[in-house]
Order: sequence, then structure tokens, then C-alpha cells
Amino acid sequence: TQILSVSSLLQVLFFGFGWLFFMRKLFKDYEVRQYVVQVIFSVTFAFSCTMFELIIFEILGVLNSSSRYFHWKLNLCVILLILVFMVPFYIGYFVVSNIRLLHRQKLLFACVLWLTFMYFFWKLGDPFPILSPKHGILSIEQLISRVGVIGVTLMALLSGFGAVNCPYTYMSYFLRNVTDADILALERRLLQTMDMIVSKKKRIAVAHRTMFQRGEVHNKPSGFWGMIKSVTTSVSGSESI
Repeated sequence: TQILSVSSLLQVLFFGFGWLFFMRKLFKDYEVRQYVVQVIFSVTFAFSCTMFELIIFEILGVLNSSSRYFHWKLNLCVILLILVFMVPFYIGYFVVSNIRLLHRQKLLFACVLWLTFMYFFWKLGDPFPILSPKHGILSIEQLISRVGVIGVTLMALLSGFGAVNCPYTYMSYFLRNVTDADILALERRLLQTMDMIVSKKKRIAVAHRTMFQRGEVHNKPSGFWGMIKSVTTSVSGSESI
């Protein structure tokens, strides 16, 4: 009785902490009117923390083995009931409730969506060696194995997304801040470079003008065709000689 009361008290504390975490952190900027969502999240959070607590009790040797096994089996059954039956059914019910054409028969269509989910959930275990003759079709092992496959797959996808998105999001913290003084210094360098280019262009123009006045530019062949013309002229001159 004392063990049961302590476990119940801890579950109530975990439930309250999950409720506060849901309202203060996850949905602090949103107005959540679906209290069933809060209850399901808080219950799942409480039983998950209780399972983690039982793992610590197993390591430290707190409580006897029979009570730990009983609470472990109870928590596992409740979590599987929530994850496989309650959460998918309520998601389907909430989706159907937002469709006006299906509003009158929302319970029926929610059941249809849940049965569709259960079909694909069960067919997920066909490629894997999950089915064993030691356990029945509707045993806890069958549900845990499929939930484990889905959980590992989702964790791998989220880990890959986080590995790419996190550096892209927080890369700006490692970059040097650009101040107004840096911008002014770069603008001054740009103006100096442009003045230097303009002065060199003026010098080139003055040099070309001087050479043109002396007749050097007009007589001297320029470019590729000018080189060919000069070569052919020199060859013809040598032949005439």
C-alpha cells in the first residue's frame, strides 16, 4: 500500500509538471481550448517519467522486483493504449470535426481513419521479423516492436533534420558583427580605388592623345590584323628587292 501511494503521488507530480510545461512552454503563445489534448499529453508525460523512474529504481535496487515488474507492466500497457489507440483516434476525430461536410457523422469517419491507421500500423511489421509464435497477434510485444520501429525511424529523420537545420540557424552567432565604422571604412576604400582607376584612365587617355598628335598611333598597326598586315608588307617588300 505504501509503495502504491508513493508511486501514485509521483505520477500526480509528473502529471502536474507536464501540464505546466504544456501551458507555459509549448503553447504559451497559443490559446488551447482542447483540454483533452492537455490531458493526453500530461498523462503520457507522467507515465513516461514513471518508466524512467522505474529504470533508476532498478539500478539503485529500490523496491522489490515484483512491485517494479507490476508497475512497469502497468505503465507500458497505459502508454501503448495512449499511443496506439487514443492519440490516433483523437487526431482523426479532430481532423473530421474541422470538415463541415463530415461534421454530422464525425464519429464514424474518425473510426474509419483509425482503422486505416491500424491497418498500415500492422502492415508495417511485415518486412521485419516481428511476429513470433511465442506471442499472440494482439500481445504487448507486437505493439512495442512496431512502436519501436516507428520511433527509431522518426528519431533518425529528426536527427538528420536537426543536424542540417541547427548550424544553418545558429551560424549567425559565430559571425562578426558589422558596425557602421566598418561600412564607412569600406566606402572610403571603394572611393579611393575608383579615384585611382579614374586617374589612371586619364593618364592613358592623355598618353594616347599625345601619341596621336605625334602620328604614332595613326601609322603604327594595331591589333591582330595590323600585325598580319605589317608582316605581309615586309614580305612583299623583300620579294620586290
